Amino acid sequence: MVARKSQLHITGVGEEISALANLPWEKPLELWPEDPSLAAQRGISRHIVRLVRSTPDPESEIYAVKETVEEFAHREYEALKELGLRGAPSVSQIAIVNGRRDESGQELPCAIVTRFLPYSLPYRVVLSGDVTQHEITNMANALAYLLVRLHLLGFWWGDCSLSNTLFRRDADGFAAYLVDAETGEFQKHLSNGQREHDLDIARFNVAAELEDLKIAGVLFPTMDPIRASESVITRYRKIWKSLSEPQVLPANDRHAVERAMRALQDIGFAVEEVDIRLAGDQSTLTFTPKLVAPNYHSLKLKEVLGLDAEEFQAKRLLASFERFRSRELSSTPNKEDLAGRWLEEVFHKVINSVPEELQGRVEDAQLFHEVLEHRWYLGEKAGHDLGLDFATVDYINNVLPLRTDSGR
Repeated sequence: MVARKSQLHITGVGEEISALANLPWEKPLELWPEDPSLAAQRGISRHIVRLVRSTPDPESEIYAVKETVEEFAHREYEALKELGLRGAPSVSQIAIVNGRRDESGQELPCAIVTRFLPYSLPYRVVLSGDVTQHEITNMANALAYLLVRLHLLGFWWGDCSLSNTLFRRDADGFAAYLVDAETGEFQKHLSNGQREHDLDIARFNVAAELEDLKIAGVLFPTMDPIRASESVITRYRKIWKSLSEPQVLPANDRHAVERAMRALQDIGFAVEEVDIRLAGDQSTLTFTPKLVAPNYHSLKLKEVLGLDAEEFQAKRLLASFERFRSRELSSTPNKEDLAGRWLEEVFHKVINSVPEELQGRVEDAQLFHEVLEHRWYLGEKAGHDLGLDFATVDYINNVLPLRTDSGR
């Protein structure tokens, strides 16, 4: 859909146009007012970027607006659109705004508008607190996983970096989302050379970004930015090898193939097609994944319980449901009825315990995971399980007020 206001030209998602038309396009983006809570969630960019609400209502939609060259804006818009259609972890494109002029008639840069990713954190926010080596490793793993998923789709990023990524908490780790795609392009199939080029860019960018933080005194002194950036590449290679290279398994072990498939599921990939070949002496077989699909646990959670969650949040929620199911199967044998009971008696009971003034600070699936972790911590401290109800109350009173994933 296209909207015009004098020379202003907005092209984008139809239902969003009316809200965008009322933003102050006649002002340079750097002069736009910005809610301090939103500014804290804005990452570093080589472009001018602002996070804005569509209306004065504090609950209204949040957009990220970036000034750039018109050619790059169109290129990025189309790339994000295609990434969304292919189910890639990326922000959503909303509109391109050109024909902007200030009050004196001077031309202003073209802008691209994307939807703000709820509960997302720029890397500088994640690394600004008491950061452990484990958390940095988790961020490296998330970035590597994102790059693998993009490469499987045939997308060459061309500017993989922490700055061009947003992170959402995913159980004990993070999920990474592409937030800047203006350098990227789709290919039918990425060559090894193209993948290696992306890895070289990632290696350099991540090391440089972490070096900046180390100079600023944010990182702990013993952390080596080069070693940390190399861990992204190491993790990428490990995942890529698991998804693409043959495994030699003992033919007489009837569970070997099942274990190989489960190992891929553990890192978040469903195996939809495999190639299995017996050796000539039939003592070994070669297991090669031919077609894999991401979000194994997320899709299963949606199917079984109707909940949306990140991959490893979903894995944790499914484990909770399976424990409930094994305990309650005799009284409620129907799986659908059991799912309804678990949602009412376990999941929603925890989520609905959060008082209004603390709601929305942490995404629901993440909050449930953290309550389960808190239950384990309290049980270890007390020497026995104190139960989910006690853990929920203690978490809400002592942990949740300090948690601000939503920027509140």
